Amino acid sequence: MRMKARVVLVTGGAAGIGKATALRFAEEGAKVVICDVNEALGQETVKLLGADALFYKVNVTSRADVQAWIDDVVAKYGRIDVIVNNAGILRDGQLIKFKEGQLVGQLSEADFDLVISVNLKGVFNCTQAVAAVMAKQGSGVILNATSIVGLDGNFGQTNYVATKSGVIGMTKVWARELGKFGIRVNAVAPGFIATEMLTAMPGKILDGIKTRAPLGRLGEPRDIANAYLFLASDDASFITGETLRVDGGIVLGT
Repeated sequence: MRMKARVVLVTGGAAGIGKATALRFAEEGAKVVICDVNEALGQETVKLLGADALFYKVNVTSRADVQAWIDDVVAKYGRIDVIVNNAGILRDGQLIKFKEGQLVGQLSEADFDLVISVNLKGVFNCTQAVAAVMAKQGSGVILNATSIVGLDGNFGQTNYVATKSGVIGMTKVWARELGKFGIRVNAVAPGFIATEMLTAMPGKILDGIKTRAPLGRLGEPRDIANAYLFLASDDASFITGETLRVDGGIVLGT
């Protein structure tokens, strides 16, 4: 019960890694509050999290949405101990596509802007709102979802990589700025994790991913949830400004 009575927020908590993280914190005694844009899935997930759990429909790209959410949580619980900034989306595409000397496609400006808005601005919105609460109470843990592609790059993911690299940079800045208030800030960089999105890929591609990982398997959402739990716990009380790879040892591009 490492999180007993602590108030833990998880963005994008309705499914995938967010859901697994919410469940893991609930197992350890936390009062879990999840938000997501998918209300149907969110309502299903919150039923699994215990009597103290809450679900909010929140668009993290909207500062007004985020502030209203944080204000309501504080009104109900009086504090916020942990936030896991998990919400994120993909809109993959190559910078440019050439065929027979002609430009035939490119990553759209709309897809670039949307991914930046959710994955980067969303983390900024939630963290800025929560940091004010944590600074006032003199403690807190902020955990940000990045990715191994934010460290290594990846083909066809200009927008996604930009956001995940940006999250790593913001994590380092916030660790420096917020440490004096007793707030720790860290990031987790998952590798290839067996979420609904990934397992929908063709089997041949999944087999290729597995063979490139020294541990010979995809990660499970619970593997990432356990990393968040460790970093949120008192066991990590002297860790801040770090990015923890949880990737089975895979090295992209090899």
